[in-house]
Amino acid sequence: MIPYVCKPDPRVRRVVEDRDQKFLMGAVEEAYNAVECGHGKPYGAVIVRNDEVVVSCHNMVLNNTDPTAHAEVKAIREACEKLKKIDLSDCEMYASCEPCPMCFGAIQLSRIKRLVYGAKAENAITIGGLEDFISDALRGTGFYHKANMEIKRADGNGAIIAEQVFEKTKAKFSRN
Repeated sequence: MIPYVCKPDPRVRRVVEDRDQKFLMGAVEEAYNAVECGHGKPYGAVIVRNDEVVVSCHNMVLNNTDPTAHAEVKAIREACEKLKKIDLSDCEMYASCEPCPMCFGAIQLSRIKRLVYGAKAENAITIGGLEDFISDALRGTGFYHKANMEIKRADGNGAIIAEQVFEKTKAKFSRN
């Protein structure tokens, strides 16, 4: 007997990709806002629940003089406050860049069910935001692999556009 193999409906995948692209572009817009407003480096995050944006945040490290005011952490704090709960297991996060260990820890603690990110952490090195050891630490320990959530790097245009944020803003953060 030949086993029945069900192929995914390409229309469903397209809807998910379009949805992911839409929310990821919100995170990318926030990344640009961080730089344009002088609030911090180019990172943005959007938290979504039931296809509705709960919060949209950008890096506020420079503005708040707080090294923990990363976009992802700010988004989690604001979402918890807005939703009046600390369990965000019914939410998804869209981040313009692969989260650092601190942000990833916060994402895990908040129980976010799904993370979609645009640029790889290595792209952030061009602006002096992350060092090689951070991305190595994430991958070397199996940090992502042990996570109890779906983690996806954006495909196609979403990833390309997210990576361009660093290229387009690196002059503001070049080390002299």
